[in-house]
Amino acid sequence: MFRIFWKIFPVLLIIILTLVVWKAVDIFSAIFSKKEKTVVHHTTILQEIEGIGKLELVKYHFKDVVEFEKEDYAWLPSSKVVLIAGGEAVGCIDLKKMEEKDIRIKGDTAFIALPPPELCYFKIDHEKSKVFSMQYTYFQDKNLIDQAYKVAEKQLKKSALEMDILGKTRENAELILRPILEKLSGKKVIITYQLSPSDSKLKKE
Repeated sequence: MFRIFWKIFPVLLIIILTLVVWKAVDIFSAIFSKKEKTVVHHTTILQEIEGIGKLELVKYHFKDVVEFEKEDYAWLPSSKVVLIAGGEAVGCIDLKKMEEKDIRIKGDTAFIALPPPELCYFKIDHEKSKVFSMQYTYFQDKNLIDQAYKVAEKQLKKSALEMDILGKTRENAELILRPILEKLSGKKVIITYQLSPSDSKLKKE
């Protein structure tokens, strides 16, 4: 029996040593390994709840080439930035401005006075815009580009109004709202518009 034991003893020793080494490596790895832990805390504060009653009825998409030139020094060439600016303008009607008196029913006809169309918003889309060229910027690149974009945004508003975005908003209100209102009410609907502040002022004068 002792002979059998001494024959298998080396094998047992190797197994035991292997287990000890493996366990030791595992322990040291656990001690010295870097454990990454990320903790994120969010504190969200609700500042305001705003009711949105603006019905967007038309959107204009613009692409404009803007050449912005500024003379900084009388003895040096003018700074120049050329932009290809993309943007959009939206016409809407603010339904929050409606009151009970703006809806009248007479027989089988409903008379609805909508608020006047307005330019809901206009903005430059920077993802669709790019700086085409810059000349003699004298290390004022960012400032000049910002100014050029502001000019482009003002022009966008002007162009939208000149292209009758308010008239198109009024037209779409007729096309979109009338069928819906007639379906809901079961009556013939006649849409009119409230006077805008500027119209009211002219009427008083």
